[in-house]
Amino acid sequence: MLSIILKHPKDATMQSPATNRRDFFGATAGGLLLVPGARPARGPRKVGVVGPGWYGKIDLFRLIQVDPVEVVALCDVDRNMLNAAAEMTATRQKSGEVPRTYGDYREMLKQEELDLVLVATPDHWHALPMIAACKAGADVYCQKPIGVDIVECQAMLAAARKYGRVVQIGLQRRSTPHLADAKRRIVEDGLLGDIGHAEVCCYYHMRARQNPADREPPPHLDYEMWTGPAPMRPYNELVHPRRWRAFMEYGNGIMGDMCVHMLDAVRWMTGLSWPKKVWSSGGIRIQKASKANIADSQVATFEYEQFPVVWTHRSWGTAPDPGYPWAFFIYGSKGTLKGSVHGWDFVPVEKNAKPLQGRNKTEVDQYPEDKTEPDLELHSAHAVRYHMKDWLKAVDARTRPVADIEEGHMSTTACVLANLSMQLGRPLRWDAAKGAVLDDPEANGLLARPYRKPWEHPDPAAV
Repeated sequence: MLSIILKHPKDATMQSPATNRRDFFGATAGGLLLVPGARPARGPRKVGVVGPGWYGKIDLFRLIQVDPVEVVALCDVDRNMLNAAAEMTATRQKSGEVPRTYGDYREMLKQEELDLVLVATPDHWHALPMIAACKAGADVYCQKPIGVDIVECQAMLAAARKYGRVVQIGLQRRSTPHLADAKRRIVEDGLLGDIGHAEVCCYYHMRARQNPADREPPPHLDYEMWTGPAPMRPYNELVHPRRWRAFMEYGNGIMGDMCVHMLDAVRWMTGLSWPKKVWSSGGIRIQKASKANIADSQVATFEYEQFPVVWTHRSWGTAPDPGYPWAFFIYGSKGTLKGSVHGWDFVPVEKNAKPLQGRNKTEVDQYPEDKTEPDLELHSAHAVRYHMKDWLKAVDARTRPVADIEEGHMSTTACVLANLSMQLGRPLRWDAAKGAVLDDPEANGLLARPYRKPWEHPDPAAV
């Protein structure tokens, strides 16, 4: 898509930089990634984080490792988590300053002038803070999947384009060094031959198995705000912290958590865009005692113009390939490429051809603090660093990052369609141009989840 490079008007200094950006892009055509002038020379980039919990800190501390940012504000509805994150951030950033803390992202965006905003909330809270940050003039790094429903995804993309923001989605397989190596050496060099099929899978035993009693939320948690636009469920320990993915009210199950990564990796490697048709089946087949309401078993087929991609997950039993329990498999006429967060293997068809492989290499010698950081996914730390570097490069150049929000929209929408197909019990044909399911009013009525009052669902035409 065409990029237009524009400079800020000279009289823009009469307003705040955030207001300048907001007014400037509000008056431009929304369909292009419009490029403002250079960032005002006012020291390090100012960063705010919405949701500095587990992965919020992983993302933030990797950003601090690759750029001399100043983290000025953190927002979370859990006071204990928020205060702990603020203290940890002070020890990690160069200034040693403790960020200001907020319990409401709207207040943070109102009070702070931010260059970058990280959104690492539960999935049901991605859309509203991301859109608000774009309106406030910040570039955004948002965790995957981009939204919990398809209309949210459409509205988030519309906001990024309307306000000219650079938005990177946390689909960091696109920045994983060993997978980028496999893309170049195996896919782009033609070692696979003609590609006719791909599979993606997850066999981790990651679904909650407990059935805890409901109780009053802890006093340090604003559970009303935590729930936000999602349906109000009674609080129990599976909801917070970190285990909220047990419930469809807050996300899209293992499909929306794990499939989106590997499906996106296949799309990136092979150039797939929108699926033409999606169908899926599954449910709770084995783990019926748990309070969790997400599927423990699911199969989905994503029909693309080039070839189909088939997803399978089971949160019980064993993996068919023990070396690749969460992975992708790309099948070509000349061989198969297997890939995961830990490595890749190329298995050629010809017996005389040499198998090839690559393995993940951590960077703990260069970043020794990774060794002691609590709860860090060490195998992905360097991928997040490269993903942050790619985002910052795009921010400086005002171009699209490798996991631009439109790519995140494509991968997320495919996964949401799979869940809707499983719910409705029929295939869904997708019209990418219209952003709707073909000839299925019932399915189209499910593209936007109802929001709990007083929250209002974002409208792609009115962001």
